Amino acid sequence: MIRSGDMELQNLPKGDDSVKDLLQTRDDFPALQQSLQGKPLVYLDNAATTQTPRSVIEAIKNFYECHKANVHRGVHQLSIRATKQYEQARSKVQRLLGAKDAHEIVFVRGATEGINLVANSYGLQHLQAGDEVLITEMEHHSNIVPWQMVCEKRGAKLKVAPMNEKGELLVEEYARLLNPKTRMVALAHISNALGTINPVAELTAMAHKQGAVVLIDGAQAVPHMAVDVLDLDCDFYVFSSHKAFGPTGIGALYGKGALLETMQPYQGGGDMISSVTFDKTTYNRLPYKFEAGTPNVAGAIGLGAAIDYLGAIGYDAIAAHEQRLLEYGTRALAAIDGLRIIGTAAAKASVISFVLEGVHPHDIGTIVDQEAIAIRAGHHCAQPTMQHFGVPATARASFAFYNSFEDIDRLVATIHKVQEVFA
Repeated sequence: MIRSGDMELQNLPKGDDSVKDLLQTRDDFPALQQSLQGKPLVYLDNAATTQTPRSVIEAIKNFYECHKANVHRGVHQLSIRATKQYEQARSKVQRLLGAKDAHEIVFVRGATEGINLVANSYGLQHLQAGDEVLITEMEHHSNIVPWQMVCEKRGAKLKVAPMNEKGELLVEEYARLLNPKTRMVALAHISNALGTINPVAELTAMAHKQGAVVLIDGAQAVPHMAVDVLDLDCDFYVFSSHKAFGPTGIGALYGKGALLETMQPYQGGGDMISSVTFDKTTYNRLPYKFEAGTPNVAGAIGLGAAIDYLGAIGYDAIAAHEQRLLEYGTRALAAIDGLRIIGTAAAKASVISFVLEGVHPHDIGTIVDQEAIAIRAGHHCAQPTMQHFGVPATARASFAFYNSFEDIDRLVATIHKVQEVFA
């Protein structure tokens, strides 16, 4: 079996101080300390949901114990403190994404709601019969279905830019599909099923030349790499907290202020109003006109704490370690007879999807779970991607900075056990 000490596979010794420092962060994650079936947990399902550090858990706990109140318009001390923390979290998201102003950050339940907000508040308002929306073949269902729904309502057409057998977007085909009828482009920064990193700045510039507005699904990017929406020049950017070491049920939508100002809210009630009469309602200013009802205050505070945690580690260190894990894991898994990696793009994040000859991915997932190894098995909410590669599903191992070479060794050893079971 290939092991992490093999210098031909991995040029970085296990004793490297930068790796030691990152692996020490494991102690910050309570969930990673547990054992299942008497074996230490190996968590390799980070593309679905990352684990949460203790500092984030404590920030949420502190809110509930000391500051729980509804935000905005409250004059008592708890509401004032809650509002301050909530808006501080918004400013942290602004700085994380490099946005110009905090009012360009809208809190949502996650990337899915962010995309639906844009589809309903921008798409329904601007798309007309005969207009086109361009997406890519590797999109998550959350960046397919909302656009199908809007196109059906407005009589617009959904176009799909294809990818090659490595899982790379065919940029020349994307360019060919762009035309003056293209009003909206929606694409993943990083594919959740393949790990492909798309050249989103280039793709955005190409779309803008045709007058299209661009939304980028950054759910898989924000946990792993620095993002600057001004450098990308995208019009909208979405991500989810739970994939970025924060709590579930919260995420953020970035939108250029000028565009957000033109958009009508698609949910009503609560703090999204300025005034209400039976004759007319006027909406609140940005970003509050898009935040109907009581927001997830604890979630926003937890997301802010997760951003602080990521900032303390630094994206350079995260990206370097995860690239080592990807390179090592790719070579180790590819060396297994009968294993095929799905998605081999030159530019790739820390995701390895694979199939094993004669074994359904669900069976792989079940057997490795018995060894206390958590991976994902299924279509990963990317059925068109699976159809492209001619497979019903894949097994997927996805890494975070708290993972180690030994985690990959255990996965490889267990896949050999899977093969023995089905021999």
